[in-house]
Amino acid sequence: MVLPIVKYGDPILHQVCEPITAFDHELEALSKNMVETMYAAPGYGLAAPQVGLLKRFIVIDVSVGEKKESLIVLANPELINAEGDQFEEEGCLSIPSFTAKVHRPSRVIVSGQDIHGKEKIIEGEGVLSRVLAHEIDHLNGVLFIDHLGAIKRDIIKRKIRKKVRAGEW
Repeated sequence: MVLPIVKYGDPILHQVCEPITAFDHELEALSKNMVETMYAAPGYGLAAPQVGLLKRFIVIDVSVGEKKESLIVLANPELINAEGDQFEEEGCLSIPSFTAKVHRPSRVIVSGQDIHGKEKIIEGEGVLSRVLAHEIDHLNGVLFIDHLGAIKRDIIKRKIRKKVRAGEW
């Protein structure tokens, strides 16, 4: 089932998420629904707060469904190592139609658990590194526009307010 994606302006996007403690059928269903939602959007990743849940849970597929082995589903992901720097264009399903260049690590190591609670270590470089950092930020109440300078951030916020007034948001 495709879930509605929470848009910028909803306070849930700025809250810190709670750890996943139950690895059950509900989590499995959430996983399937979030993957379906991510592919339908389409996007590279999706975090639970983007579908209205304050849970430390993310799904990622930088192939956008092209390669089955690219799908990453992680509960309680934590960035345990970050190296280098990349400065690339980035967007967000919760802030549709807006992008900006953001500094992210060029290589990361992330620990987490699969939907059965088994520990996993994911190493990512390039786009995968960027998406892992972006989705983990969501779990900590941080959006990509929070990494921008004040002027760029204010321009995007002003444009969003204008869309809200016009009933387009």
